[in-house]
Amino acid sequence: MTDKAISPLRQRMIEDMTIRKFAPKTQHDYVQRVKNFAAFLGRSPDTASFEDVRRYQLHLATSGAGVPTLNQSVSTLRFFFRVTLGRADIVNHTQFVHEPRNLPVVLSPEEVARFLDAAPGLKYKTALSVAYGAGLRVSEVVALKVSDIDSKRMVIRIEQGKGNKDRYVMLSPHLLELLRAWYKAARPQGWLFPGMNPVSPMTARQLRRACDTATQMAEIDKPVSPHTLRHSFATHLLEQNTDIRVIQVLLGHAKLDTTALYTRVATKTIREIMSPLDRITSKLKEGTEPPA
Repeated sequence: MTDKAISPLRQRMIEDMTIRKFAPKTQHDYVQRVKNFAAFLGRSPDTASFEDVRRYQLHLATSGAGVPTLNQSVSTLRFFFRVTLGRADIVNHTQFVHEPRNLPVVLSPEEVARFLDAAPGLKYKTALSVAYGAGLRVSEVVALKVSDIDSKRMVIRIEQGKGNKDRYVMLSPHLLELLRAWYKAARPQGWLFPGMNPVSPMTARQLRRACDTATQMAEIDKPVSPHTLRHSFATHLLEQNTDIRVIQVLLGHAKLDTTALYTRVATKTIREIMSPLDRITSKLKEGTEPPA
């Protein structure tokens, strides 16, 4: 698309997003959602009223759009009207939809070991081991560079993770040994896990395919994705009595509430909690007969 094909309104919105350092994909998605809103209206979106926005939300909800789609549309329209048009009166009446939070799938330590042993080749075994051993998102694994591995300080540097934030995560001795084996075998330059073209990193899709293969070969019945390894990392740390605030930092979570979700799936921790019934057992009368 040339600059001449971009309307002044769209150009202003793009500039507003650029000022706020929105990622290119985010900018593309925001523009597309405003285009969808304009198509629904049949006219320029800057002429919309609150009732138009309300009708659009109703249209999305009744057409079967999921909660993420509804909330993404609200976020986009709030930005468009508040920032680009300066019409906060409209967004004051838009509401996000509460999305029920399902418990994440978590593998047991034994299942993780079987899964990693079943990975299709050293490259994918190492990448998936990084996902579990450091609790990384799939986008963070594929974006790693050789220079991000600091064996002297035993940390891995994550550049511009979610929220455009840098952080460090631990580098375990076993993971370092595996990374050295991978480096010796492949001699990667630049990207730690190159793709089909060495100048480009492995794609998230490639890693997900390897994950599917390992799941099948390990005969694991649970639905497993690279993100399952991140869930398992956090849950296993919690079960080892690691402070939840430390886990929050390692995962790169902005809010502690997000990390606290893992307290609901840390079954080892739950099992070890003493029930109040056990505390009063000695005070209960033994051998009492049931009432007549």
